[in-house]
Amino acid sequence: MPARITAEEAFRRLAEGLGHSGAVNFFDTLVERLAQLLATDHVLIARVCEGEAHTLAVWSRGHHRPNIQYPLAGTPCEAVTYQQACLHPRDVQARFPQDVMLQELGAESYLGLPLLTVDGDLLGLLAVLANRPMAPSDQEHELLRIAAIQAGAELGRREAEHALRASERRLETLLNHLPGMAYRCLNDANWTMLLVSQGAAELTGHPPEALTHNRRVSYVELIHPDDRQRVDDAVQEAVARREPFRVVYRLQTADGHLRWMWEQGQAIFDATGRVDCLEGFITDVTEQQEAQRVQEAVTQVAAAVSSRTGDDYFHQLVSTLTRLLEADAGFVALLEPVAGANREATPGHPAEPSMNLVSALVDGRPLERYRAALAGTPVAALLDEQEIMQRQARAPGLPGFPADTRAWIGRRLDDAQGKPIGLLMVMYRQPPETDAFATSVLRILSNGAAAELERRGDHQRMHQLAYTDGTTGLPNRIRFMEDLNRQRQAAEREQTPLALLLLDIRRFKEINDTHGYRVGDRLLAALAARLRRALAPHETLARLSNDEFALLVPRATATTVEECLTRMRRSVGRPFNLDQHRFSLTVSIGTAQYPRDAVSSEDLFKFASIALYHAKQHTDGTCPFDATMTQALQRRQQMTERLHCAIGERRLALHYQPKFDLATGRLVGAEALCRWHDEEWGWISPGEFIPLAEERGLIRLLGDWVLEEAAHQLAAWRRDGMALPGRLSINVSAQQFADPDLVRRIASLTRHTPASAIDLELTESDVMHDAEQAIEITRSLRDAGYTLSIDDFGTGYSSLAYLRRFAADTLKIDLSFVREMLDGPHDHAIVETIIAMARSLGMQTVAEGVETPEQARKLARLGCDQAQGFHFGRPLPPADFAATWGSAMGSQ
Repeated sequence: MPARITAEEAFRRLAEGLGHSGAVNFFDTLVERLAQLLATDHVLIARVCEGEAHTLAVWSRGHHRPNIQYPLAGTPCEAVTYQQACLHPRDVQARFPQDVMLQELGAESYLGLPLLTVDGDLLGLLAVLANRPMAPSDQEHELLRIAAIQAGAELGRREAEHALRASERRLETLLNHLPGMAYRCLNDANWTMLLVSQGAAELTGHPPEALTHNRRVSYVELIHPDDRQRVDDAVQEAVARREPFRVVYRLQTADGHLRWMWEQGQAIFDATGRVDCLEGFITDVTEQQEAQRVQEAVTQVAAAVSSRTGDDYFHQLVSTLTRLLEADAGFVALLEPVAGANREATPGHPAEPSMNLVSALVDGRPLERYRAALAGTPVAALLDEQEIMQRQARAPGLPGFPADTRAWIGRRLDDAQGKPIGLLMVMYRQPPETDAFATSVLRILSNGAAAELERRGDHQRMHQLAYTDGTTGLPNRIRFMEDLNRQRQAAEREQTPLALLLLDIRRFKEINDTHGYRVGDRLLAALAARLRRALAPHETLARLSNDEFALLVPRATATTVEECLTRMRRSVGRPFNLDQHRFSLTVSIGTAQYPRDAVSSEDLFKFASIALYHAKQHTDGTCPFDATMTQALQRRQQMTERLHCAIGERRLALHYQPKFDLATGRLVGAEALCRWHDEEWGWISPGEFIPLAEERGLIRLLGDWVLEEAAHQLAAWRRDGMALPGRLSINVSAQQFADPDLVRRIASLTRHTPASAIDLELTESDVMHDAEQAIEITRSLRDAGYTLSIDDFGTGYSSLAYLRRFAADTLKIDLSFVREMLDGPHDHAIVETIIAMARSLGMQTVAEGVETPEQARKLARLGCDQAQGFHFGRPLPPADFAATWGSAMGSQ
């Protein structure tokens, strides 16, 4: 997915697009949302029928296109119909030259997934096409998998709804509008007949069910009263023509059950033309009667739940089922964890199988949801069996359900891959006369219930992916911002203060760099668990980014905020032990409060972020927001914009500071230093704009300009007949050093001067960021002809084992040690050690910041090779440098 969209954001947007199952524009919304999230050119959803695809929605190049119909043969979609995903990462047109649609779309790559029923039958397909090669990530595959399941569920729902409506229309037509259907009452008190002409009966397609005619029954009318005259006329016509007929009985027995029986033959008339008797045979079709009952029950349930989703679907399903099956109780439950033959404990879930009630009714009243362990209950057998019928058995043993239950029927609900995900059950205090009716209804409806349960589970998974941080289990940034808005509104209604704390773990990046991200993630998870335990009631914690957390404190007083700060600092401050490593962390905390500092959620978060930035500069690491901080922020923002323009318009300048040999006192080189004079602000300190460039992502652009400009200046001096003795030192930033193509890039930028004239300075901490990569890069730079210096040596962390392998020529002693070396014994010892270390490794040393003759003499006695600083000369513009040191530079 596009780099600018996080995985959480992608799943949140997908969840929003799928949030309205049953909506007319469901498929249109889905293809548009997928195209946006995947940054692809075309997305389509199609129904597959008899070798053809009928599109339901097509998104192409930023617009919806009219639906089309196309044959599947010779297209990449044909492979999808074999119920498997199909990926062609490139050259899809060449692979399928007969596919006209690929050519029209200009598609270069194709990814298709099948849309399946819960039974695994093919309904349709989802296809993603791009006009460039495609390499889907794991997150994108998961996104598409969930989208395909949801689209399949929606298509299946629509197919079922369409079939239901068609069946209802057909039944209505047959009962009220087909010619030739009639009824006639005879003088037998035990039954009533409906006369149906043979042709009309054949049109029904549903042979009625029967019961032997010697049962005591009462009549139930079938024909609409408005059709009585038409029915009588049809009866008379059928009798007058002496047509074969079918006699249909729809009877209600004394126990209230509906029964059907039918008879066919011919009418025998007496001399006056009246019907004398029916000649033919009577067929007992009791088996067909049960099927008719099942069909009617399933139709009623389908009609009740077809337009519902989520919990509403299950509430209506259980309610309708218990009523139709005359059960005393029933429920639908979600299994946790996934059960089956290979049950294992999963993180955050119990090893023992359990269930969570989704919907339950007892004696017509809803039961509160709860989670219950299944071990030791009769219901646990459903984990390994698809269906269980218990008559005259002990109750299921579940809380809240009738203890006097004597019969129950349960079905296990499986997902599309056949994995158990739920249970569907009805219970009886008195066993029903037959299990066949209830079991048949449950078998038919369990597929739909399983599909809806899986769809609901996917929505919950999408919600978790969208709103939960995967490493710590805490709410993520998206969820936190929603919580912030909600609590800010509550604070406004209640007229109470709200505090926002932003926490940043100091130097956490070094842990990742040193121990790896796996250890770093485990440490973050342990830290999050500890912070969560330290929360007071009603406080909200979230993880915003790699090492940044956020905390909301409602009804915040000065005391509660201070108590919260203390709890957080203590939680972070206690050491962590992981894999025989002991980690000691420190935290920076910035705070802002509503309404004292800000009245909107956006400003509250912004001001807390500003306070956090300042907290990182404080020794104690804690800083509340102050209004003056916004002025500094505004200056930094304006400075960023001005610096970007200055670099682009080449309005910066290089000054050159001389470098001298301590033994001979001769000029042996110089260092190029960047300077910036703004027309409005004047001279801006490098100590201000260079860290800003690093923070705002401008340092690579700035560093490239310095390299190119310095090379131009060396070439210009040569044209003027001057040559700098030794080499010109140029700083290379960490962002530049991380470029795997660094050697070629530097060679291109400095092409105006030979590599032998340039010394590249690399900061110690930057070199140690990835020591193995640094070794490879430094050796490549030396092979290209450049010399290398490690700048600010002694201020970072260096391994002597790695230092020996670096292709570095010089160690530069940081000015902080030089400045204090005459008065501070520790600094003197450090300088002496660095010089001795460099000598043993065959490297030279350069001391920075030498300001007095005493410092220069002491460094010379210790064996330091070179020095630079105000004692030898200040940085100067090119012309002034040449004028001052021209004689030392000599002529070519």
